Amino acid sequence: MPHPIVKQDFPVSNVRHFLEPGPIVLVSSQWQQHTNIMTMGWHMVMAFSPSLLGCVIDAGNHSHALVCNSGECVINIPSASLVDKVVSIGNCSGSEVDKFKAFELTPGKSEKVGAPRIEECYASFECRLHDDAMIERYNLFVFEVVKAHAAPSADEEESLHYRGMGEFMLSGQSIDRTELFKPSMLI
Repeated sequence: MPHPIVKQDFPVSNVRHFLEPGPIVLVSSQWQQHTNIMTMGWHMVMAFSPSLLGCVIDAGNHSHALVCNSGECVINIPSASLVDKVVSIGNCSGSEVDKFKAFELTPGKSEKVGAPRIEECYASFECRLHDDAMIERYNLFVFEVVKAHAAPSADEEESLHYRGMGEFMLSGQSIDRTELFKPSMLI
């Protein structure tokens, strides 16, 4: 039987330290001849079929305009070995820096969208804007994944998870409970 855990007050403004959703991703975008990469931690799975992802791209971010104009992006998952590039990408603006060149990342040709994939990432999900109803109010884009690419080693990669204030943690050991899982409950 689990025992109660003693808790103390914690700053409301720092709850992200515990709640950041999933791995840090690099969002690549393109509009006309302009490309960009942004570091993002605010995303969520919204539906399985079609595969819908919600992503917050602030209006002050250079990628916001590129994604709004094109209606597309690629969500790339970097391994932990790219942590310094991930932080540096987030610390500059694509309106001033060609991030593919500055961070020596390889733009790959996507199959279903115009935005480039990042070849150094172990997974890339080509996305099209599915619902724009919450962009103006919340900067929340709802994308449909239209093509997914993953390295055969993807399950062994360590992903980065942001805890706020420049602190990351790595994905850890898996715990298998498939015998208890009820897929019928996923509605």
